[in-house]
Amino acid sequence: MPPQTGSAEKETQPVSAFLQLLTWEEIKIHNGHGQGQEQWLVIDRKVYDVSKFSRQHPGGSRVISHYAGQDATDAFVAFHNDKSLVKKYLKSLLIGELAPDQPSFESNKKKSLLEDFRELRCTVEKMGLLRPNYTFFFLIFLHIMVLDAASWLMVWYFGISLLPFMVGMAFFIVAQIQMGWFQHDLGHCSVFRKPKWNRLLQIVVISVLKGLPASWWNHLHNQHHAKPNCFRKDPDLNMHPLLFSLGKTLSVEVTFIKIKTMNRPSLHPYDF
Repeated sequence: MPPQTGSAEKETQPVSAFLQLLTWEEIKIHNGHGQGQEQWLVIDRKVYDVSKFSRQHPGGSRVISHYAGQDATDAFVAFHNDKSLVKKYLKSLLIGELAPDQPSFESNKKKSLLEDFRELRCTVEKMGLLRPNYTFFFLIFLHIMVLDAASWLMVWYFGISLLPFMVGMAFFIVAQIQMGWFQHDLGHCSVFRKPKWNRLLQIVVISVLKGLPASWWNHLHNQHHAKPNCFRKDPDLNMHPLLFSLGKTLSVEVTFIKIKTMNRPSLHPYDF
């Protein structure tokens, strides 16, 4: 995998003559809250106006709006498998690029941490550790179906007396937990090469077997991985203050990096 933006070579490369040169100060104010609620973001030092496109974004408007006024390079790399195809649609949104004297990401981001993590990601991919094991996933799906069927057969054959009911419930609970993790990997498109096969099997597992809408789960979970541990942006942190205590303060803004994995869903440079 070629090195991503953030290196010295990228920062000093010549800029295109027809594009306006922008600074981070100019980009940050276009965060969806001011300037007519315009939304600009940066990908590979190129600046894009996604104000109107955000409503048509396949991943949802909130995911892309969370990066308004910021660098979205790592999120773009992680969420899009066919980057060459997506970049064709980005051409109409291109409005400028970072001036040569501007760093590749905001000043509040730690450059050494990002570069180390990008290097780690490249190393892991080159080692082939992210290639899915189809036999493993097939056995997971098979044992889920066996446990789910066994839970119902236990009650149907032995009745609803205490012992068979408890055994059947144990089978059912384990199956439901495994379904949750299996659909999680499918939602990350980590099982099959083509996203449509991941989506199709995810619908079977979470919608048919568990009774939950896959679109609802993807909508919330994409936001979680777009801004992990960012208060008011990560849905996993939107907890009722009367029930959960998050400490005296929580003002964390972290950089997103997600990698497709075989067993684990993601990898972040910060993990709080």
